[in-house]
Amino acid sequence: MSKRNGVEPKAYEAMNALENYLKDSGLDKKQFELIKIRASQINGCAFCINMHTKDARALGETEQRIYALNAWRETPFFTPEERAILALTEEVTNIKHGGVSDKTYEDAAQVLDRHYIGKVIMAAVTINAWNRIAISTGMQPAL
Repeated sequence: MSKRNGVEPKAYEAMNALENYLKDSGLDKKQFELIKIRASQINGCAFCINMHTKDARALGETEQRIYALNAWRETPFFTPEERAILALTEEVTNIKHGGVSDKTYEDAAQVLDRHYIGKVIMAAVTINAWNRIAISTGMQPAL
C-alpha cells in the first residue's frame, strides 16, 4: 500500500458511500463487476483490475468472459444488456471523445430502462474515480 493513499479519510468515506449506494441500487452484481473491470482496463489500473476480476470470479463470472472483456464486441459471450452496459462504460470512461453518444444511449434504452442506465453511468463514474485514486496514490495489487 502506498504512503499516499488514505490521507483524506472523509473523502474515502464519501467514495465508499457512493459505492455502497451502487451495491444496493439493484445493479446486477456481475454486471457491476464487468463495469469495474472494463473501465479499469481502459484506465490501466492494475490494482482495480486485480481486485474486480477476483470479485467477478467469486460471483461465478467465467474466465473466458473476463479474458475476452477487452474485445467484447468481437465475441458472442455477452448479452445485449451487457453489450449496452459495456458501451456506456467505455464512453463514460473515454469522456474526452465526447461522452455518451445519442446512439449509445438510444441503443441502451432498447434493452435497459432509464433508471438502470443512470445506475450504470454512476457505476462507471465511480470506478473511474477509484481508478484515478488508485493510480495517483501508487496502489499496487498484492502478489
